[in-house]
Amino acid sequence: MRTLVIVSHPDIQGSSSQQFLKESLPTHEKITFHHLEECYPDGRIDCVAEQKLMQEHDRIIFQFPLYWYSSPAMLKQWQDEVLTESFAFGVHGTALRGKSFGLVLVIGNSEKAYQAGGREGFSLSAITIPFQAMAKKVGMHFLKPFGIYQFQYMDEPTKWKLLIQYQQYLCLEDSDSLKEREEWLIRALTATNLATLPKEAAPILEETITQLVHTRSELDELKLYLEGM
Repeated sequence: MRTLVIVSHPDIQGSSSQQFLKESLPTHEKITFHHLEECYPDGRIDCVAEQKLMQEHDRIIFQFPLYWYSSPAMLKQWQDEVLTESFAFGVHGTALRGKSFGLVLVIGNSEKAYQAGGREGFSLSAITIPFQAMAKKVGMHFLKPFGIYQFQYMDEPTKWKLLIQYQQYLCLEDSDSLKEREEWLIRALTATNLATLPKEAAPILEETITQLVHTRSELDELKLYLEGM
């Protein structure tokens, strides 16, 4: 699967969260990182090039900091100019039909603030309704949004967990599937260059892979047993 990450941020170099996400992109997957403000500093978007880029990918991700419950201005301009009739919608506008569409949102407040009765008063699902409507109009499958809350307060273990979850969100058909996450982790660990690890880490890595494979085999056998009851 080929994933296009369309990033909108007016000061990406000064954003610790966006720099972390950029460095977190897996090298063994087909992922294109596309920062709009860097590509179009004068605000003149090449619509033909953008449409071609979208057609070359299977999953489209919008990644941005949540500004007043929406996106930065450049991404809104991009939507207005790129998602045109006869390309994205209308009688002949089927170029995006069947593709997956997701959101990676960097949010300053806590997760509990975004719920009924919380400080913001609305869930993330409610806030992203305009993007859900956009995906529906152009025939894309809308993925559950990936929210990153209060990145600036995360400790290192939490950031490592975020790195894995972020990579899985970009790469997996169903990032909520335990089996898909396990299989992805096995592939990622197997692809690790042992030469880059300390000598004592290599046996631990190999044992981890063995345990993951064994556990998945046991779960599959248990599932077959339960289905046959």
